[in-house]
Amino acid sequence: MNDKSITDHESSCAYRAAILYFVGDPHQLGEQAWHYHEDGVLWVEDGHIKAVGPADQVLALLPQRIPLETFAHHLILPGFIDTHIHYPQTEMIAAYGEQLLSWLNTYTFPTEMQFADEQYAASVAEVFLDELLRNGTTTALVFGTVHPQSVDAFFQAAQQRSLRMIAGKVMMDRHAPEGLCDTAEQSYADSKALIERWHGVDRLQYAVTPRFAPTSTQQQLNKAGQLLQEHPGVYLHTHLSENTDEIAWVHELFPQSKNYLDVYDQAGLLGRRSVFAHGIHLCDDECARLAETASAIAHCPTSNLFLGSGLLPLDKLQKQGINIGLGTDVGGGTSFSMLRTLDEAYKIQQLRGNTLDPFQALYFATLGGAKALDLDQTIGSLQPGFEADFCILDLQATPLMAFRMAHCRNVRETLFALNTLGDDRCVERTYALGRCVHQKEFK
Repeated sequence: MNDKSITDHESSCAYRAAILYFVGDPHQLGEQAWHYHEDGVLWVEDGHIKAVGPADQVLALLPQRIPLETFAHHLILPGFIDTHIHYPQTEMIAAYGEQLLSWLNTYTFPTEMQFADEQYAASVAEVFLDELLRNGTTTALVFGTVHPQSVDAFFQAAQQRSLRMIAGKVMMDRHAPEGLCDTAEQSYADSKALIERWHGVDRLQYAVTPRFAPTSTQQQLNKAGQLLQEHPGVYLHTHLSENTDEIAWVHELFPQSKNYLDVYDQAGLLGRRSVFAHGIHLCDDECARLAETASAIAHCPTSNLFLGSGLLPLDKLQKQGINIGLGTDVGGGTSFSMLRTLDEAYKIQQLRGNTLDPFQALYFATLGGAKALDLDQTIGSLQPGFEADFCILDLQATPLMAFRMAHCRNVRETLFALNTLGDDRCVERTYALGRCVHQKEFK
C-alpha cells in the first residue's frame, strides 16, 4: 500500500456531493427503498455517520469547526460489500481455459499450496486488500487456504487498516492434493483456535469454511456444524450448485441426501449467517429451505460466465425471499470491481429474458450484501449511526463516461451508465470507519 494515499483519521468531517443509499430492498419497497440527494452532505463523526441529507439541511446543522469537502460530478455510496471472494487466488485471476473442476486441479490447488508460508500469505493479503479498497470495497467474505497461517496473515493485514472483514480457513479432507488436506479433527481444532484468536476482535469476524461438499467427508461437515453450535455468531461460508458436473458428483458422494443443499442441512450448516456461493442450479425445495433458514446466496456473475457455470435465475430466488449478495469470486471471477460485476449481472439477466434495475443492482452491492451477512444494521447504508464505510465515485472518470453522463436524463439512467461503464477508475476515495484508506493517484 502507498502510505501517502492514506489520510489521518478525522474525528469529524463532512463531504458534499450527490449521495445515494438504501434503507430496504427495491424489489419489496420500490422507490421507498432508497434515498437520493442530488446535492447532499454526509457528516461523519468518530467513525460513524452523524447526519446525511440535502445540503441545505445538513449545512444548517454543521458546526463551523468541521471541515467540508466538496466534490463536483461525484456520487457518494456506501462501501461495496463482496460476499464471496478467495484472497489466495489473486495471483491466478484470468487463468485460461477450464471449467470448475478441472480449473481447481489445474490452477487453484497448486497456487494455494504456497500459503503454507505465512510471509508469502501476508504479501498476497496486502495486494488483495489494496485491490479491494482501490475498487471501493470495504467489507468482504473471504476464503483463506487450508493453512491456518493464511488466515492469520489476512486478519493481521485487515486489522491494520481497521476494515470489517470476515474470513476463514478452508476445511478439506479429501479429493485434493495431500499438502492441501487436513483431517476432520485437525480442521476442527485449527478453526476453533482461529475463532478464539480473531472472531469479534476489532472489526474482524470468522467464517467456518468447508470448501464444498465434494472435498469434505461427512465427518468433517459435522465438525463444521459443531463449530457453529459452539460459537454462535460465526459464519458458514461455502459453495453450492455452481456447476452441473459438481452437482452430479455430490449426488454420487452423498446418496443419502435428497439434494445438494441437504448435504449441508444434515450437518447443521444452514442459518442466518450461512452464505452459499453461486446457487445457480437450485431446485424449488432447495430455494424454499434457504428462505426458511434465512441463509444467503452470493451471486458471482463474472465467475459464472468465465467458468461457463450457468445463468443465475435471480427472479426465482427473489420470489422465494432468499437473501442475495454479490460476489466477485476472484480468481474465478475476473475483476475486483463491483461495478464490473454489476455490468455482468445485468447481462446474465438479459440472457435469461429478464432485466436488472440499476437501483436493485446497487442495493445488492451495498445494503443487500450487508443483509446477506447479517450486518444490515451496521454497514451497507449511510443512515445515522452506521459505521462510516463509504466510497466517493467520479461520474466523469473517463472521457466516455463524461460524455455519456451529459446525456443522461434522470438518476436511473445515470446509475445504469455507472453500473455499465464504471470500474476502478471511478473510485476517487474509499473510507473505512471514517478514515480514507484509498485515494486515487493522479499522474
